[in-house]
Amino acid sequence: MKALITGASSGIGCDMAKFLSSLGYDLIVVARRKTRLEKLKKELPTNVDIIVSDLSSTFNCMKLYESVKNEDIDIVINNAGFGLAGEFSDTKLEKELDMIDLNIKAVHTLTKCFLNDFKKKNKGYILNIASSAAFQPGPLMATYYATKVYVLNLTTAIYEELRREKSNVYVGCLCPGPVDTEFNKVAKVEFKLPGLSSEYVAKYAIKKMFKRKLVIIPGTQMKLVYYASKLVPRKLKLKITYNIQRRKLG
Repeated sequence: MKALITGASSGIGCDMAKFLSSLGYDLIVVARRKTRLEKLKKELPTNVDIIVSDLSSTFNCMKLYESVKNEDIDIVINNAGFGLAGEFSDTKLEKELDMIDLNIKAVHTLTKCFLNDFKKKNKGYILNIASSAAFQPGPLMATYYATKVYVLNLTTAIYEELRREKSNVYVGCLCPGPVDTEFNKVAKVEFKLPGLSSEYVAKYAIKKMFKRKLVIIPGTQMKLVYYASKLVPRKLKLKITYNIQRRKLG
């Protein structure tokens, strides 16, 4: 049994690696920080292959796929991503385009490549990491929210195609709310709601993945937010989200 995890050097990706390794999975872990990956490898009981790569490059995504496509991979977890906060007119375009490349293009590329392989075998799991941001518009984090909408909608559309084909291949989407990870520091935000632990979210997501849950939302609070958001008019959601984001920015 083998799993590929991107963004595995910290946070949810790192804790998913630890949990899957405890279940007996060999791993291919991918991230930009070699030292972090080497430290993770030493902590795990199963075989771990390290690939250092910046997946904001589509070339690197294809290079990654070509390097592992002959491995007997059972699980692909597209976790690599980052956020950015601020007024859309003020945030740097270069940083936003990097975010789009990583949060969208890398997920799209790797999902497509491995999905085709999994369909030939008629088995395999693909878990894409989105966010509760995918459920609503996000003023003051406009680009980040938009990338997560893409991931959620792409994943659910593929799910329906597979269901109609009666395929045994699974594809699902993790949509957590606040999680205690490095995300806050990178995005330069501070959540006012208490975050779930990364370890809890990782274990919860993988357990739900094995139960073939389509949209995985850890935590009772975020489930309530999700269902309540369906009842709120869009313009009111914009006002609410703006005020929440403004508080995050301090």
